[in-house]
Amino acid sequence: MTAGTVRLGWMAAVVVAGFIAVWPGAAADEQADAHAATDAAVEALMRKSFTNVTPAQWRSRVEQDEVQQLCSRYRNDPPPEAAKRILELSNREFRYPANGELLGDWRKGEQLASSGKGGHIGTIQPDPPGRKRGANCYACHALAPSELSAGNLGPSLTGYGKLHGASADSARRVYQKIYNAQAFYACSQMPRFGHNEWLTPEEVADAVAFLLDPDSPVNQ
Repeated sequence: MTAGTVRLGWMAAVVVAGFIAVWPGAAADEQADAHAATDAAVEALMRKSFTNVTPAQWRSRVEQDEVQQLCSRYRNDPPPEAAKRILELSNREFRYPANGELLGDWRKGEQLASSGKGGHIGTIQPDPPGRKRGANCYACHALAPSELSAGNLGPSLTGYGKLHGASADSARRVYQKIYNAQAFYACSQMPRFGHNEWLTPEEVADAVAFLLDPDSPVNQ
């Protein structure tokens, strides 16, 4: 199984779903049945696509947790009660560095922000054992002014520490946002770096330092 196989499978499912959605003359109940059948087909396709993926932690990611289920159900626009539930669930599970320091090493954070490594699955070019994961922050944010290649899916974070300071309260808030942004914004598009164990608590603290430390390039 390759990443291409998954993408092609999803494309086929989307085409089928789109055809059913615009099928003229179909009664409402027939459309509902058709959509249910399509959803079941997509679910079966996803499970089949990930059958031979290793390591085991990737297979477990196919199963949606309650937060993902709610965001999927409401297409990332949950009503107030669902949004409240997402915030409650997401605020239950923060883990912090063993040393209690939420402001780590900004130099290590800089490396994390610049790296897009990790997450390669399948049989063609999977992650080698021990590959260090990156946070790939520049894919969505502008950070250090010296970095010319930056995305704009998320807000610019250039000068973030100048604006918000590096107090204990500020560090805790930024730590929690990086760890699990859905604790603040229901169905946020930002990855749940800590919740998904993509970054360790210590690495999250390093990312916090990259944003807040006065010596960080972000704040120059």
